[in-house]
Amino acid sequence: MYNARGRYILMAIIVATGVICLVQKEEQLAALAGLMLALLVWSHFKQSSVVIASKQFKNGDYDRAEKSLQEVPNPDRLSKRRRGYYEFMKGSIALKREEYDEAERHFQIASRFPIGGKNDKAFVMIHLANLALRKKDKTRVMAYVAKAKELVTTPKATDIINRIEKEAISL
Repeated sequence: MYNARGRYILMAIIVATGVICLVQKEEQLAALAGLMLALLVWSHFKQSSVVIASKQFKNGDYDRAEKSLQEVPNPDRLSKRRRGYYEFMKGSIALKREEYDEAERHFQIASRFPIGGKNDKAFVMIHLANLALRKKDKTRVMAYVAKAKELVTTPKATDIINRIEKEAISL
């Protein structure tokens, strides 16, 4: 759970430790440092700063969450679980900035990855239905609503889905 800068500093410390261990002829400790470095590099690409961004996002600090998400070197390399959260947060931030096309693109990608439980996935569908409603695309709205109804588990989400469906019918 480090940001990119913290991971780079930790990588440098581990490399220095490994070199010192090799100079001191402590091959086992050097090998351990190499394994730790490999784990850290793997973590950098598969996990990145998504967990930190998630905490900031949940606290309502969207600017810091976006900065943390910008540290992700390549979103395609993230693990499936992290990629879903990454895209969901990027879509939500774009939605708050009223960048609807970008938000729709991120929510479309997020819908293909696992995100928490069924209710979280239902909210992705709700956002997509709402964006389609904004474009007055009734067929897409109804498709997203149908998928969201399959996934929904809370009364609040059910209420939102019903309101979107009523608005879509009146299109």
